[in-house]
Amino acid sequence: MADQSKRWILMTTAQTPTNIAVIKYWGKRDENLILPINDSISVTLDPEHLCTTTTVAVSPSFDRDRMWLNKKEISLSSDRYQRCLREIRSRANDFEDEKKGIKITKKDWENLHVHIDSYNNFPTAAGLASSAAGFACFVFSLARLMNVKEDLGKLSAIARQGSGSACRSLYGGFVKWNMGKNDDGSDSVAVQLADEKHWDDLVIIIAVVSSRQKETSSTTGMRETVETSKLIQHRAKDNRRLVSELHLIFLILILARVQSFRIIGCVEKWNSAEGSPQVCAILFSFDTSPQIDAGELTSINLSTKNGWRVFANAFVKTSAAAYTFDAGPNAVLIARNRKVAALLLQRLLFHFPPHPDTDLDSYVIGDKSILKDAGVKDINDVEALPPPPEIKGNIPAQKYTGDVSYFICTRPGRGPVLLGDESLALLSPETGLPK
Repeated sequence: MADQSKRWILMTTAQTPTNIAVIKYWGKRDENLILPINDSISVTLDPEHLCTTTTVAVSPSFDRDRMWLNKKEISLSSDRYQRCLREIRSRANDFEDEKKGIKITKKDWENLHVHIDSYNNFPTAAGLASSAAGFACFVFSLARLMNVKEDLGKLSAIARQGSGSACRSLYGGFVKWNMGKNDDGSDSVAVQLADEKHWDDLVIIIAVVSSRQKETSSTTGMRETVETSKLIQHRAKDNRRLVSELHLIFLILILARVQSFRIIGCVEKWNSAEGSPQVCAILFSFDTSPQIDAGELTSINLSTKNGWRVFANAFVKTSAAAYTFDAGPNAVLIARNRKVAALLLQRLLFHFPPHPDTDLDSYVIGDKSILKDAGVKDINDVEALPPPPEIKGNIPAQKYTGDVSYFICTRPGRGPVLLGDESLALLSPETGLPK
């Protein structure tokens, strides 16, 4: 190792996207290794709009491992963090930077401590897969810092041990998480089905109803479901069949360079409570003890729940758009192209307008060009939106003002990348502490 009296600091900064599952997993066959009871398929979201940025640093001057999340120091003592750290350190390789006079051997990594600073540009623990982006970035950045040679597939098996869906955030585009069969989880890895360019006009709109932390964590909800639900194994079996069929269809579509939106629409209908009595019984607590509301719809006004139902029946059923909920109250709507997305956003703003004093720039974030396509420039344009054509006759259109906190417009995105611009680092190169 380089002379420890030289208080050098070696840093790496990475950015990793989040993802939204279109075929979900709910339940684990192994809690410690986070091995799911069924495969899942997801869409990686554009990191320009939803991502985790992580800076990792190593120095002989650090006396212990430390981590900061969203500007607050957190403990690294949990089994999930320790497992990922241990797996990465065991795969570390020799590193040398002649310019800085740094030479680290494989054995040195065992005794060097790290500082980790991570920041999400979207709500944490609110059902938008912040843990997926977070653990994927945690593993990816540490692997690059420690000169780990494993490919993304192998890294996905490590990230999975921090947060199951994190394995899917190591790839862009459309990703499948294989449940695997091996007891050690070595074959429970993510694979890319198609990159983000395959369907580059797909638009995802997220309605953030609540950005507060979930009352019931996904881990707790899954554990209670597996332990008490009699229907979960039937759903897992059906889900495995559906994933197999969809995987085959995806491969055919990729080869033919065709996009079929009805596939996603059909899958999301099946994933919803309306489309599957099993999902309704499992996720909305009828067959799980204690009762779980996976969407935490109890935190949403009853009028808003009715509003989503009316909205979905009126517009989404056309197969021009699909919708899904992850483990939280926030709705994810998927439009097949920008034209449909503009119509979708018009209807969303009509039915779920902001309060009159709200700044539109803070109410619709992400890809704001969709607003332009929708012909909306300011709050006055929102207030002037006519009732959607599906509202027939003289039936008054119900509005749910203020029930949505804000909308995020995004699209399929790339996988993780290193950020070469040192000014983007979250840690100071002089101290190794948060800036």
